[in-house]
Amino acid sequence: MKNLYLLLIMLWLFAACKPGAQPQQEPLKYPETAKGDVTDDYFGTQVADPYRWLENPDTQTVRDWINAQNEVSFGYLEKIPYRETLRKRLEKVWNYPKYGAPFKKGDHYFFSKNDGLQPQSVLYIQESLESEPHVFLDPNTFSADGTTSLSAFSVSRDGKFAVYGTSEGGSDWNDFYVVDVPSGEKRSDHLKHIKFSGVAWEGNGFYYGRFAAPEEGQELASLNENKKIYYHKLGDDQSKDVLVYEDPAHPKRGIYAQTTEDERFLILYFNEGATNDNGFSIKDLSDPKSKFVPVIENFDNSYSIIDNEGDELFVITNLDAPRKKLMAIDAKNPAPANWKTIIPEQEKVLSEVSLVGGKIVAVYLEDASSHMYTYNLDGTGEQEVELPGVGTVGGVVGKKDSPEAFYVFTSYVYPTTIYRFDTDKNESTVFRKSEIDYDPEKYETVLEFYKSKDGTKIPLFISMKKGLKLDGKNPTMLYGYGGFNVNILPGFRTANTVFMEEGGIYAVAVLRGGGEYGEDWHKDGMLMKKQNVFDDFIAAGEYLIEKKYTSKDYLAIHGRSNGGLLVGAVMCQRPDLFKVALPGVGVMDMLRYHKFTIGHAWVVEYGSSEANEAEFKNLYAYSPLHNLKDGTSYPATMTVTADHDDRVVPAHSFKWAARLQEAQAGNAPVIIRIETQAGHGAGKPTNMVIEEWADIWAFMFYNMGIDVKVDETP
Repeated sequence: MKNLYLLLIMLWLFAACKPGAQPQQEPLKYPETAKGDVTDDYFGTQVADPYRWLENPDTQTVRDWINAQNEVSFGYLEKIPYRETLRKRLEKVWNYPKYGAPFKKGDHYFFSKNDGLQPQSVLYIQESLESEPHVFLDPNTFSADGTTSLSAFSVSRDGKFAVYGTSEGGSDWNDFYVVDVPSGEKRSDHLKHIKFSGVAWEGNGFYYGRFAAPEEGQELASLNENKKIYYHKLGDDQSKDVLVYEDPAHPKRGIYAQTTEDERFLILYFNEGATNDNGFSIKDLSDPKSKFVPVIENFDNSYSIIDNEGDELFVITNLDAPRKKLMAIDAKNPAPANWKTIIPEQEKVLSEVSLVGGKIVAVYLEDASSHMYTYNLDGTGEQEVELPGVGTVGGVVGKKDSPEAFYVFTSYVYPTTIYRFDTDKNESTVFRKSEIDYDPEKYETVLEFYKSKDGTKIPLFISMKKGLKLDGKNPTMLYGYGGFNVNILPGFRTANTVFMEEGGIYAVAVLRGGGEYGEDWHKDGMLMKKQNVFDDFIAAGEYLIEKKYTSKDYLAIHGRSNGGLLVGAVMCQRPDLFKVALPGVGVMDMLRYHKFTIGHAWVVEYGSSEANEAEFKNLYAYSPLHNLKDGTSYPATMTVTADHDDRVVPAHSFKWAARLQEAQAGNAPVIIRIETQAGHGAGKPTNMVIEEWADIWAFMFYNMGIDVKVDETP
């Protein structure tokens, strides 16, 4: 009997510790979150909002709540035995030089470089590609802790001056400064209250967009309205800047300025919401008496001016072409009826166009992967550019009068590589190869297709070690976005190398709502069709399980921003399908998202709870915050946000986490990791990025019951 008892104990211990077994965890004690009695009326439907008070992050009460939540969350993470081992491995693999593609302005080349673990990448300058580069701007000197980042950079046409923008703590708010390029000295120019703006050079100054100064204490939450375009003359105080355009009749309208490379034309874009559909006007700056000429005054299609060749402006548009085409506009007679087609719509989606060396360089997407071609300026003489394989071409940069261009190529298992391209020879050569401690020959990406709920065929990229056994027991991270016409394309992510070293599978579903197959694909996943995106994602998880890549005990889901909404929605709809959920900086309150910062711009994508009853019902049906049900066993969840996120304000994640902790049944942890001095993601220092990914992998592995033994010599 004694031996039988010992045998049973050993079997129990083996079952509790084997991979895939739920770790024996004590229920977490979460901070108590007070509930208010706020209720809103939406077309006769009463909707309670008991955590409304969490929308005010600068109050002491909310700060105390943040500290209490972080104490629980980081206390939990610190107990994971291999968390620090993962962090060290990530730090080691991250520690290699990372370069940006060079570009030339005037007599100099500029490029960015991070030595490995620097908080921010440094901007370098050199006279030729063979000469010794030296530091031009070092953002690591902007702040003591590395949380102030370089958010914008633009060099004047003659290469004599440069404008750079800074962002503090990841905020979308920018300050602009000017540097004299030859001397490297910072000038007196200092421009404030800039958001969602580039730099459009003309003569001895530039155009930019700014908002009125926000109320003190409301910088990270107040609505961004009434944007204006100004012209700043170098050397002037900002108070002297000339107002070029405003539209007080449409305070929520977005407006953006652009000049052509030769600074002859000023293009003014305007749109209503975060959509590519826009109107635009042009102004011939070579004529001092010219005024803005409206070209498109509706928001039915998208238009993006690439550059000009004399009087002709080249424009990418989806006008009568959901997969886009390239057209030419006669600036002296710009009515659309007079436009001519240069490159007609194809089965592939036109993604990017550049004018380099008297040629058109066009990048297309086919099944979410890049193909590159060159054409003559009249659209003839098509030649395909040979690429290394299935992957993504990004940022073809060159000048109209030089055959030299640079671009980056990357894929899920192919580290980012910079290529030099000669348009005369139609040849690419490796300019800079990655030096990462990683062997791409050990890994592979396969592209498979599965059917969504309505039968639509959806692409799925699956990356993993070669020869990995498909027995349903592989830890798998499923990532998705699905919105705003954003293309989710193959790209190398350093953090994934450590995950795949441990036998992990990284899967990316190309969901509707993106632009990978053109505007029709986008529209099939927005507004009243948003549920298609969630169905696509759920079907991806089911497919991975069906094909034995993984099982529900080893499946995690991850997404950020609109992708955070995706994760929240699907874990509400199918809590049984996933073991771990990792929603990051997500839009979780679909009834009130439009009331903060730039949220009103998303109404064109999501709809509005206040605009009409049908849109309210649609939003209410999937809003993550409003679809959590008491007594439900939700996946182990780590919600990730940041206190300085003024894109998707952290109140979304705060309210969601409080409600999830209230609703959760069982012992699976539902914690919230709140980064301080960080924003929506851009400009985050390297150490913060590494720490976040160490926590993501540790949380995921631990809640799958996997004992991680990191290989220090892969």
